[in-house]
Amino acid sequence: MRILDMIDQIDFGALQAHDPSTRAKLRRGVLETGFLKINNTPISKENVDALIKAYGAFFAQSNAEKSKVDMAATGSNRGWGASGSEQVDPMANPDYKEVFDCGFELGKDDPLRAEGLLVYGDNQWPTAPEGFQATVQEYYAGAITLCRALLGHIAEVAEREAGYFDSRFTRPMALLRGNYYPARPDWAGEKDFGIAAHTDYGCLTLLTGDGTAGLEVLGADGDWHAVDMAPGEFVINFGEMLEMWTGGRVKATLHRVVGSGAERISVPMFFNPNHDTDVSAEGAEPISAGAYLKRRYDETYVHLQGKG
Repeated sequence: MRILDMIDQIDFGALQAHDPSTRAKLRRGVLETGFLKINNTPISKENVDALIKAYGAFFAQSNAEKSKVDMAATGSNRGWGASGSEQVDPMANPDYKEVFDCGFELGKDDPLRAEGLLVYGDNQWPTAPEGFQATVQEYYAGAITLCRALLGHIAEVAEREAGYFDSRFTRPMALLRGNYYPARPDWAGEKDFGIAAHTDYGCLTLLTGDGTAGLEVLGADGDWHAVDMAPGEFVINFGEMLEMWTGGRVKATLHRVVGSGAERISVPMFFNPNHDTDVSAEGAEPISAGAYLKRRYDETYVHLQGKG
């Protein structure tokens, strides 16, 4: 399998400076390939290294320790998910990976708390490893800021007015996930994946990781292609919600992780709008972002399947 060469790499500083060639690469990634790589962001390699180390230390603990923050006990998607806790493709086996999810929390006095919305569930934090919560929350805040800046540029190439997304992301359904992919076991068959082929559910995904190969993207040629990503760099891709919201102008692209003989940690930020944002295409039946995301979560998380 060859490294995918259709994904453009853009410099965030040049994007902020409205460099024309960088803008052209952004347009191609948003409207054609559905994937981009980006470097020179305000999030340093040292920030990413600290985050990967924190997740590595968490996942290295015993299942008994991790299960103290098991999301399956909460009815939400906050905390640890054991291997097999998700199934993104109903035709494949549950995904062979562990996860740790945290997301945007409502203020203690926010009236939305009375609605008990899954997409704004309270986070669960482990007591070990030491400093885990602080490290993850520091990265989370930086990733939110970067995603908001990126959406400002994406709005322009998606033919929306400048600042279109600003008021729609004041309470973002932003989910940060640490993925731990064990080495692919000898018993794995054709229906076993680290994560099976899928498109992301929301708007913008900002992905970083430990540099271990694993991500594969379905190319226009119908073949799967590996995507390399150095530590401190980011991959950006777009989800079903944004494709729908923009009437198909923005492209959500299938991707997967088969797994290999190496362990891997990746960290996606799934950046999605306020729960009550209408994300339907112009002229289509209205649907809120929260309703769409809840339906997709209910289909994916094994502990939520069949609960409606």
